[in-house]
Amino acid sequence: MFDFSIITSWVHGMLTSVMPLGLAVFIECVMVGVCLLLMYAVIAVVMIFMERKVCAAFQCRLGPVRVGFWGLLQVPADVLKMLTKEIITIRRSDKFLYNLAPYIVILASVLAFACLPVSKGLEVLDFNVGVFFLMAASSIGVVGILLAGWSSNNKYSLIGAMRSGAQMISYELSIGLSILTIIVLTDTMQFSEIVARQADGWFLFKGHIPALVAFVIYLIAGNAEVNRGPFDLPEAESELTAGYHTEYSGMHFGLFYVAEFVNLFIVAGVAATIFLGGWMPLHVAGWEGFNAVMDCIPGFVWFFGKAFFVVWLLMWIKWTFPRLRIDQILTLEWKYLVPIGLANLLLMVIVVVFKLHF
Repeated sequence: MFDFSIITSWVHGMLTSVMPLGLAVFIECVMVGVCLLLMYAVIAVVMIFMERKVCAAFQCRLGPVRVGFWGLLQVPADVLKMLTKEIITIRRSDKFLYNLAPYIVILASVLAFACLPVSKGLEVLDFNVGVFFLMAASSIGVVGILLAGWSSNNKYSLIGAMRSGAQMISYELSIGLSILTIIVLTDTMQFSEIVARQADGWFLFKGHIPALVAFVIYLIAGNAEVNRGPFDLPEAESELTAGYHTEYSGMHFGLFYVAEFVNLFIVAGVAATIFLGGWMPLHVAGWEGFNAVMDCIPGFVWFFGKAFFVVWLLMWIKWTFPRLRIDQILTLEWKYLVPIGLANLLLMVIVVVFKLHF
C-alpha cells in the first residue's frame, strides 16, 4: 500500500530548502486548503448527479440525460445557474445572522470533511482525538440551521429549523454510541489507528454482533443526522415549503444544498473508516494470491469505493421508505435506538474484556 506521507515529506523538504520554515508551513496550509476545497466541490457535484440517477432508477425513469453525454453536464449547468442568481435579502430579517448562517453550516461540513483519512498518509487532520474533533466540528452545523430558521422571520423556516435542531441533536447521541462501541474495540480515537487495526479484517466482520448492531444504528442515525428521507421532516415540502432555508436564494441556498450532500458523504466516509476498514483492502485468510491482487488497488480507491457504497445504501433507504412524523422520529431515537445502543456498548465491553473478538 503506497504511503502518501512520502510525497508530503518531499514537498515539505523542498519548500524548507528554499524559504524560511514559517513561510513554508503557510504555503503548505494554503495548498492543503485549496486541495480540500476542490475535492469538496467535486464530491458535491458527483453526489448530486448520483442522487438524481439513483432516484430515477428507483422511480423507473432515466434522470438527467439532455445536457451533455448521459446528462453529465446537468449538475455543472445547475451550479452555474446558482452562481448567477440574485441573492435576495428578506426585508424584516436579521440580516447579519441571515447571511452568516450558510457559512456556519458550510464551515462545519468542511471541518468534518477534513477529518476523513482518504489513504495511507493522506489525512488533513489526524491526531489522537480525531473522532472527538469530528463529532464536535459536525455539531456546529446545528447552530447554522437554527440561526437560518430564526433570522429569516418566517414561520415555516422557524418550524423547520426547530424540527431539524431537535432531530440532529437527538440522533447525534446514537451516532456517538455507535462510534464509541468501535472505540472500545480499538482503544483509540485516532482515525489512522482505527484503520490500521483493520489490516487483518474489517470491524464489521471481526467485531462480532456488537459491531454489526452499531453499524445498523449508525446508518439509521446518520440518515437522520443529515435530514434525509425518511427523516426529512424538517424540509417537508408539503408542510414547510423548503424548511429552514425557505427564504434563501442564489448561492446562499446553494451552500445549504451542497453541505447537505457532502454531509451525506461524510457520514458514509466515517462508516467506511470505522466499520469497513477505510483505505484497507479486502483480505481473506489463506487466499494469498487474492490478497496480493487486492493490495495492488490504491488505498484511495478502496476508501471512495466503500464510501460511495454506503452512500448508495443511504439513498436506497431514502427512496424506499415514506417520510416519518416528528413524533415517530423522536420515539425511534429515544425509545429504541438509544437503549439498544447503550446495551450494545455494554456488550462490546464484555466482548473486549473477555477477548471474544477475532
